[in-house]
Amino acid sequence: MAKRTTKKIIQVPIEDKLLMRIDETVGRVAESRAAFIRDACRLRLKALEGDRLDRQYVDGYRRKPEDTAWAKTTTRLLSGVLPREKW
Repeated sequence: MAKRTTKKIIQVPIEDKLLMRIDETVGRVAESRAAFIRDACRLRLKALEGDRLDRQYVDGYRRKPEDTAWAKTTTRLLSGVLPREKW
C-alpha cells in the first residue's frame, strides 16, 4: 500500500511583481501556482544540499590533500585504459 503524504496549507507573503511573474509562467507551463512554488522550493533545497556537499568535499580535501604521486599514477593508468573503452 502506498504511503500517503500529508500536505499543509501555508501562507507566504510574496511581492506583487514576483507573484505576477509566477502567474504568467504557470499559465505557459500549464501547472498550478502551488505546484510551481513547490517545485521551486525543491530545487532550492537540492541546490543547498549540493552546496553543503561541495563544502564538505573542500573541507575534507583541506584536511587531507590529494597525494600528487597517486594522482599522477592514476592518470597514467587511466590514459592507457580509457582509449580502449567502447563508449
